[in-house]
Amino acid sequence: MGNKVGRALRRGTALGLALAGVWGLSLTVDFGDAGERLETSLAVKLLTAQMGELPGTEKGLTGWGRLLLETSPLLAAGEEEVLALRGAEDSQGPEAPEVPEDPDGEEDLEEPDLRPAPEGEGIVEMTGQGKEGSQYLRDGQVYVYNRTGLELDASLLQEGTVDVSLGEGPQILILHTHGSEAYSMTDGDLYEESDPYRTTDCTHNVVRVGEEMATVFRAYGFQVIHDTTLCDYPAYNGAYDRSKAVAEQWLEQYPTIQVVLDVHRDALVGSQGEIYKMVSTEAGEKVAQVMMVLGTDAGGAAHPRWKDNLAFALTLQRSLVKGYTSLARPTVLRKSRYNQQLSPGSILVEVGGHGNTLSEAIAGGRLWADCAARTLLELKE
Repeated sequence: MGNKVGRALRRGTALGLALAGVWGLSLTVDFGDAGERLETSLAVKLLTAQMGELPGTEKGLTGWGRLLLETSPLLAAGEEEVLALRGAEDSQGPEAPEVPEDPDGEEDLEEPDLRPAPEGEGIVEMTGQGKEGSQYLRDGQVYVYNRTGLELDASLLQEGTVDVSLGEGPQILILHTHGSEAYSMTDGDLYEESDPYRTTDCTHNVVRVGEEMATVFRAYGFQVIHDTTLCDYPAYNGAYDRSKAVAEQWLEQYPTIQVVLDVHRDALVGSQGEIYKMVSTEAGEKVAQVMMVLGTDAGGAAHPRWKDNLAFALTLQRSLVKGYTSLARPTVLRKSRYNQQLSPGSILVEVGGHGNTLSEAIAGGRLWADCAARTLLELKE
């Protein structure tokens, strides 16, 4: 009996202190709507901790919330707005997870610090898709992620001219600024690492993916030069300068080259170090997603025809979103030029990420090249 009386006294004291605190706060500080919600929340938490939950959820409030509102005219006056706000938040549901940013940074000039996934956590699968608002520009099902810092709108996606005139002689150049980039070894594709997720063995790195893509283009009758120079080895810094020299050499030797594809793989790491791989299921097969990256003059370097490069990439992207479920990630627009000032038919192509397997990357790269080849044939006609 004594315990029950003591418990009742403690609960009564808690109720009195909570109500006094709310009343005192309401007299001394005016926080507006946010203050009303804060007062209710603090008091309810105090009471629940001391006295447990009260039954009753009328108008969407717990028993303690209802009791507090009835004792405070200030809180009661804002009840309808609080309930409306709560209803709006509930109706929105949880947000879709964001695709993590790649650790290469805005300019891709410094070597990323890639490490194996935390033990026991494995690799997280994700499908990259565009969305309304934020930094995305949209034209139908085509999305462009604006990472330039420029104020751009969707009208940009109708600008530029596709200047790709395919004639006789070599027409397509495939090269690799970061050719030693490799994939996860989780499918049994083992290789000797030069650095984490990198190898100089071109049967296991992104150069292998480039050769598979070249094979597809050749099957459609295109003449392709595939340069297998590892521009990022033994030094990562300066890789874009070296790949620029490679591209200039081939463009000078064969002025017929109209399409320059710098093939990479992405690197996607979450805030806790988890590794993401970008996948799509096409015709029942799990393949790596492919993303095109376009440079601009936003970084200050001259690139007068970047909108023409973008127009060409968007022509390919429109074909991709029609032909495949989700093979194409949103196209990304960035500050740097990525040597694309050399030709209006230049694109940086990211095939999968370091969490993908080589077999997934090969499959995704071949599908992308197949669609691109058919689109180029249409342009040729």
